[in-house]
Amino acid sequence: MTWWRRLVGGSSGRDSKQPDFLREALDLESRGDYANALTSYRLALRERPDDPHVLQNIAIAFSKTSQPEEAIRTYRRALQIDPDLAGAHYGLAFLLLKRGDTAHAGLHLEGFLRTTRADDPASAKFRAHAERTLAALSGQEAAPEYQDDANDGAADEPAEG
Repeated sequence: MTWWRRLVGGSSGRDSKQPDFLREALDLESRGDYANALTSYRLALRERPDDPHVLQNIAIAFSKTSQPEEAIRTYRRALQIDPDLAGAHYGLAFLLLKRGDTAHAGLHLEGFLRTTRADDPASAKFRAHAERTLAALSGQEAAPEYQDDANDGAADEPAEG
């Protein structure tokens, strides 16, 4: 008698819990469905308007859907909330490089290196790439190719809570 349980305050048998938009977005993104992940991330952002990790994930999805200006704007918003958000520095740096803004890209590469640990194996690959790129920007070596690195690194730290 589900109507009786509902009348006396029990469960209706259905899950009355709010949808977990963040988990849904992460699932969609893991399957490569970035356009729908963006929608779910936006809904998650309504629930957590100042969550820099949600903003970072939105920026990654914007990058994956070829919306670099929106990604740049969103990374910057995340960094306003948390200036030490390593993934946002990394993603923003490479988007700025693609745009030709080497001065600001260098600042964000430095920010990424400052906010990650050299002894952390999870960030080693990204730190090495950031160091090579920063050296190239300083004229110390030939410039590396700037493939779609704006999405690397930041995606390794999804916002889950």
